[in-house]
Amino acid sequence: MKMEKKLKVGILGATGMVGQRFISLLENHPWYEVVAVAASPRSAGKTYQEAVGDRWKMSSPMPEAVKNLVVMNVNQVEKVASGVDFVFSAVDMGKEEIKAVEEAYAKTETPVVSNNSAHRWTPDVPMVVPEINPEHFQVIEFQRKRLGTGRGFVAVKPNCSIQSYAPVLTAWKEFEPYEVVATTYQAISGAGKTFQDWPEMVENLIPYIGGEEEKSEQEPLRLWGKIEDGVIVKAQEPVITCQCIRVPVLNGHTAAVFVKFRKKPSKEQLVEKLAAFKGLPQELELPSAPKQFIRYLEEDDRPQVKADVDFENGMGISIGRLREDTVYDYKFVGLSHNTVRGAAGGAILCAELLTAQGYIEAKQ
Repeated sequence: MKMEKKLKVGILGATGMVGQRFISLLENHPWYEVVAVAASPRSAGKTYQEAVGDRWKMSSPMPEAVKNLVVMNVNQVEKVASGVDFVFSAVDMGKEEIKAVEEAYAKTETPVVSNNSAHRWTPDVPMVVPEINPEHFQVIEFQRKRLGTGRGFVAVKPNCSIQSYAPVLTAWKEFEPYEVVATTYQAISGAGKTFQDWPEMVENLIPYIGGEEEKSEQEPLRLWGKIEDGVIVKAQEPVITCQCIRVPVLNGHTAAVFVKFRKKPSKEQLVEKLAAFKGLPQELELPSAPKQFIRYLEEDDRPQVKADVDFENGMGISIGRLREDTVYDYKFVGLSHNTVRGAAGGAILCAELLTAQGYIEAKQ
């Protein structure tokens, strides 16, 4: 798909860590150009470079194209929306405030692709991993009726913690996984932090991340759900129980997972399904799509964060240590990049698919 002219994009919550990740990933994007940045009223009126100051957290330098953009107040919805075709949302507010502001943008006929959790359980808002459940975008027509919009809507991507095992279980669907135990070892960038601003995480782990376990157990079921009567109804299986632990790693969420299957596959069958698994992003060759979505590593000591987190520019998932278990059928270890595939990159891939399918287009 060739774009005649790049779509104009705004980033809500542009000064935070995920906002910064959006900006760095969208530099030189073939379809999108960042023309507006919005944040809290205290940043408004400053240039982006001034507003971020010494809080730029990406390893690559701040793109020149955004440095002198003047930050707008995210609450001045009409003003921000008037200059863009659609927005990415990574705002840092209370849940109800986020819901209200994202719907307000949608009602200006500006599609919103959100990294936030606020709308993940709104019944007519699609929560999508493009390789897993792209058909959920069809619920947008029902959402538009509720909002009274012609082109505006809200779409979201799921929590970063589930990316290292939900795609794997999807690839193994035909073997009917029905019970899953997962423990996630989550990077500090998932809390928007670096070691400089969270020194107590050095040589430490914290066995608690607020709200994360429920998300990790429930959100995969919504991905595997079906649209019924204009809303998404979550699947009932597999039942997942989860523990989430914050570990002293900058980027990369690792999961140790145990699975029971109704139909007993061989290890070879499971590995084969992982390697072969692909979805619409791969078929359509979307700009951010990994060529290989899931790869299996044979070495006993992989996946490792340092060696594997940037696989496919952070958009691919690495799996290893798949073996039979004495209590469950199989166990494995998964790794995904939490701020690329798990956050901004996953949202950009959603936007690319929405663009390819005609849900997002220029406002004229």
